Amino acid sequence: MSFDARWRRLRERCDSLDPDAVLVTPGDERVFVVDRTDDDGIFVTFREGRERTLRRDQFEALADRVESDPLELDSLPPGVGPYVAVLSLVPGFDVDDGAFGATEAGAETNAVDRDADDEYDSPFVRSRWDVRRPPESVHDDALLLADWLERHDATDLGTLSSGDAVDLYVLLSDVQRGADHLRRDVGDELLDYVGPEGRLRGQFGAVSRTHRKRRRIKDEEAIFDRLDEADIPHEWVLGVDPDKLDVVVATTDVEEDDVYDVHDQYYVQKTGVDSAEKRTRLRGLRDRLEDLDDAEADELREEIDHLEGRIDDLLAAG
Repeated sequence: MSFDARWRRLRERCDSLDPDAVLVTPGDERVFVVDRTDDDGIFVTFREGRERTLRRDQFEALADRVESDPLELDSLPPGVGPYVAVLSLVPGFDVDDGAFGATEAGAETNAVDRDADDEYDSPFVRSRWDVRRPPESVHDDALLLADWLERHDATDLGTLSSGDAVDLYVLLSDVQRGADHLRRDVGDELLDYVGPEGRLRGQFGAVSRTHRKRRRIKDEEAIFDRLDEADIPHEWVLGVDPDKLDVVVATTDVEEDDVYDVHDQYYVQKTGVDSAEKRTRLRGLRDRLEDLDDAEADELREEIDHLEGRIDDLLAAG
């Protein structure tokens, strides 16, 4: 199959990508979208805003190379990643055992004149939802949680149905996990703003610099050498090692309850998230917000202004 036909196929695939679809580069998973194509190249934009043109002649060189000698993805140069991700849209090129190359039926597959919208799954195509960054995921999950709390009364948890209780628990878990990750990242950034004895205030509160000691025991030989220097018997610091004790329990006749006080503790653990349902609900919320007419939007703004005024009055009175 000539590269002219492959190039036409590649452009068709790029132009027919779902608007919600993004591509990720193999290995480092840099996220980018295809903006447009022309006769000489494919124009893409990375999530951080950097634009790049992927040239047709480079695609041709890559296609020729991987037909005879697949590329190992774990040692792929960063500049080649976007080309591999985009070329994977064409049937006949795929990933096998960590290498990107032409499939065994690649030549035959590419020789068939397929329509551009024939189904073909590239391992480097994702939905925007699946590659959300922590600020986006926290925002979306918090919005879903706020909507759930608007529609349900959680003041008396005993009145919730089992399904409602599951939904609330999952949303709370997702918000907590995402918020904790984002909080740690923000905290690391704030260290650059807060001095050794500093305190920094924002609109909603304040932070100050603090510290705690974290200890990790040194190598056993170094400890014993120092104890010997101080004439301290080794027995003073020796004790039962739980990890070694577990090996003994697993490999001998010693039973677990011979060496442990065992009791059962029951708790609920999140074991699954229905991402599709969350996306559907979130789209519905966004559509509802976009459908607000000017009167409703003005009324909402007035309510917010009124609430802010009450807060200011309370603060002033305090």
